[in-house]
Amino acid sequence: MPGDLDWVAKLETETFGPDAWTPAQVAEELLGERRRGFVAVDRSGYAVTLLAGEVADLQRIAVRASLRRTGIGRDLLAHAQQQARGDGAQRMLLEVAASNATALGFYGRAGFAEIDRRPRYYKNGDDAVVMSVGLGLDGSTAS
Repeated sequence: MPGDLDWVAKLETETFGPDAWTPAQVAEELLGERRRGFVAVDRSGYAVTLLAGEVADLQRIAVRASLRRTGIGRDLLAHAQQQARGDGAQRMLLEVAASNATALGFYGRAGFAEIDRRPRYYKNGDDAVVMSVGLGLDGSTAS
């Protein structure tokens, strides 16, 4: 994972623009305590979670623009959920821009449901939609 930091920082900037983590934040998030970072073997994408007791917070998920809609994001999310479940998490939370219809659809298809909104959360003034999905040991995804 340490060898992937520069690559992740570059994709972070390409994906999240003004809301991107700095290279120092990328290192902290990927290597920090209670965090799990996942980089696809071919460096097509990455995901980061933060474990807080029975909740795993999906901090980031990003896929190279040219490889989106190929299943990489779905696979990264499934892996992050599996690892969170293994770490004892019972649900996963995330924030996504209210204007990001593609991401909202992606998470909705994965079983996430809106539980809250954070007004003007992002630097561009967009609200954040807070979403949750259950990580039941029986495979259920109820929020």
